[in-house]
Amino acid sequence: MNQIRKDNVITLNINRTLIYIVCIFLSLLSIMPFWIMFVNATRSTPEIQSGLSLLPSKHMLANLDVLLSKSFDPLQGFLNSLTISGFSTLLAVYFSSLTAYALVVYNWRMRQPFFTFIMCVMMIPVQASAIGFYQFMYQLHWTNSFMPLILPSIAAPAIVFFMRQYLLAALSIEMVEASRIDGSGEFYTFNRIVLPIMTPALATQAIFAFVASWNNLFMPLILLTKQDKYTLPIMVSLLRGDIYKTEFGSIYMGLALTVLPLFVIYFLLSRYIISGVALGGVKE
Repeated sequence: MNQIRKDNVITLNINRTLIYIVCIFLSLLSIMPFWIMFVNATRSTPEIQSGLSLLPSKHMLANLDVLLSKSFDPLQGFLNSLTISGFSTLLAVYFSSLTAYALVVYNWRMRQPFFTFIMCVMMIPVQASAIGFYQFMYQLHWTNSFMPLILPSIAAPAIVFFMRQYLLAALSIEMVEASRIDGSGEFYTFNRIVLPIMTPALATQAIFAFVASWNNLFMPLILLTKQDKYTLPIMVSLLRGDIYKTEFGSIYMGLALTVLPLFVIYFLLSRYIISGVALGGVKE
């Protein structure tokens, strides 16, 4: 009996060791592209062309000087990207949570067809409606404006689906009914009672929404033509011009400056991801 127990312990330790090895390997594999990007931002063009290196070099300030001496304005691009991503994330997370709350708490006849319609909208790619959307914004004189990049974030079907699944697992309907009996209004109940319960889900979806908006290049490239309105992804995409053909270190520096804020947002909110995804994945 003791021998069998020892064999089970040995097998368990071996399996655990293998799992740790696989997880460490996958983590390194995920980090490696970002590390190479930051390393190349400190290397000169000849060093980058000579081959791969995992050790930083001493040309970071030179690459930054070349980058800033041209039309690349990281501060303006950062402010533009932060304005668009910040407001679109707030709108997407709040109104998606409000929609999910209505789908879970209220029992109305068209609830299931409405949810099915939201799921169908998820299958329509942005590119399919880009031409009509641009014509509509042009008629409204909203080109070269941040509004077309912020207001559509109110309709975020994927976030609605996630929030609905989260509320089905985490929200007690009796709590909502008790607040109504106490005289609480619907918006007060949602803002003061339901939203604090949804904090892990809000943080998780805020990360995804912010990253998606920050990295968005397709619609800003179509709608924004004035240089003072450019976001960081647009500025980086323009670094492939004739001036920058041989300045690979400066291009990597631009990419590093674009990605750096995403790391800050992720590390600030990452502790909510596991709990948010775990509860959000519970099915009805």
